[in-house]
Amino acid sequence: MKPKQLIWLRRISQGFFLVLFLLLLIQTRFPDAAYQEYSLAVTGEQDIRVGYPATFFFQLDPLIWLTSLLSGHVWIQGFFWAVAALLLTLFLGRFFCGFVCPLGTIHHMVGVVRPALKGKALIKANQKRGSQKIKYFLLVAVLVSALVGLNIVGILDPISLLFRSLALAVFPAVGNGIKAACDVIAASDIKPFNLLGYAAEEIASPIFGYGYPAFQTGWLIGALFLVILFLNRIRPRFWCRTLCPLGALFGVLSRFSMVRLEKKPEACTDCQKCALACQGAASPGPGVDWDTSECLLCFNCFARCPEDALTFRFRWFPAQNRGPDMGRRAVLAGLLAGVSIPFLGRLDGQIHKVSDPRLIRPPGAVEERDFLRLCQRCGLCMKVCPTNVINPALAEAGMAGFWTPTLTMTLGYCEYTCTLCGSVCPTGAIAEISGKEKVERPIRIGSAYLDRGRCLPWSGNGPCIVCEEHCPTSPKAIYLRLDVQTRQDGAKVTVQLPYVDLKRCVGCGICENKCPVKGRPAIRVMAAGETRSVRNQILLDI
Repeated sequence: MKPKQLIWLRRISQGFFLVLFLLLLIQTRFPDAAYQEYSLAVTGEQDIRVGYPATFFFQLDPLIWLTSLLSGHVWIQGFFWAVAALLLTLFLGRFFCGFVCPLGTIHHMVGVVRPALKGKALIKANQKRGSQKIKYFLLVAVLVSALVGLNIVGILDPISLLFRSLALAVFPAVGNGIKAACDVIAASDIKPFNLLGYAAEEIASPIFGYGYPAFQTGWLIGALFLVILFLNRIRPRFWCRTLCPLGALFGVLSRFSMVRLEKKPEACTDCQKCALACQGAASPGPGVDWDTSECLLCFNCFARCPEDALTFRFRWFPAQNRGPDMGRRAVLAGLLAGVSIPFLGRLDGQIHKVSDPRLIRPPGAVEERDFLRLCQRCGLCMKVCPTNVINPALAEAGMAGFWTPTLTMTLGYCEYTCTLCGSVCPTGAIAEISGKEKVERPIRIGSAYLDRGRCLPWSGNGPCIVCEEHCPTSPKAIYLRLDVQTRQDGAKVTVQLPYVDLKRCVGCGICENKCPVKGRPAIRVMAAGETRSVRNQILLDI
């Protein structure tokens, strides 16, 4: 195949997978069609599911499959795609990085548009550096950490990182900005502008989210994503060369690749155009050995060479390419970090002692120790949640649970029969359950309790039955009792005092979310009583 044909084949493949990734991200939400039949859903008779393969790119990611296998000791359904990607790497090298990876495509695009480096500066930047061993350190660290029992790969895995960044930071920020502008236009007294504002919001909402979604640490997730993109101004595809643990895994396996770059020194004029165009700092120029573990198969060197001194060929002989330069220190440091992080992450007592009462996991979440072995911190459950209640944890889950999903009831609540989060979880950290099972079992995620000093009826400041009205359980977990209270002026008033029946409460949090006492609601949900933990119980006779 001719060089230009290979380049266009790569571009078409990159564009296809990037568009597919964005499409699946947008469609990972409460289905529009379900709104019309929501009355069926709330009875638990019909399960609502995302109509698209939301987990496809995660199932295609070998690093997610491998760390889940090492930490959770389970083969997760659907991950044959990841095995296929590994096998193809043995034949084609790092084809995933050059043809498939959507984050790699974004880095490629950012590095090409108005590059900061040109000429000799770019040639120097495209020379192999010792910093490229960092990705092997990170690969060893996450694999050893998974083997010890803590799965932290989702923080750095490119698929998880991109989905989390777009779903929890970029799309909400852009959507909030668009909707704010639409609100201003819709408030205009001029009829065409008024209609334009409403129409624009109707178009933007299915893409960027309804309302004004908010995510804890969303600013940090977005800032880190922007920093990673900015690093491409320092060195092309900085992330892919230096930091990507998935790229490191593919680099190790590329040693057995049958794709080979052949150089013709007698035809080379040392124009350095191949070095100018190389995306992976793989040493395509003359006088040095081609580094297959760093080659991203962009084929730029092949296409840019004016003398036809470079060509890619299949080598059908059972011989190995040059092995990756991992560095002994990087491997040893990775081993030390991989062993240390899980043990240091458990020193806060969240696993061995009593967990934070604010740590409320989604319905269907497995026991905490197993949860940390499987959760990829990808943000799929947070993106699909229709009420915006699932958020990335900050301090609630301790160091080991940073960015894992937790429920923040002031931002939303767990819809009584909704089980979308479990249906999109790629690794089984949140089990897939039916709405009927969630209601009839029932599956408890926590327990509500009253702060009587803040509750309007209990404090004598006014009547209120909001929490009882919104309680979805049948019979209701929140009930009322008539009582006579004496006001400061001596007047007797009859009020209805709310109580919580812990045997019926499932911890959905709608009472906390709807409580008129804002800031710190008068009724709140704590994790105690959750079904997933036999240690974190209140009532022993449930």
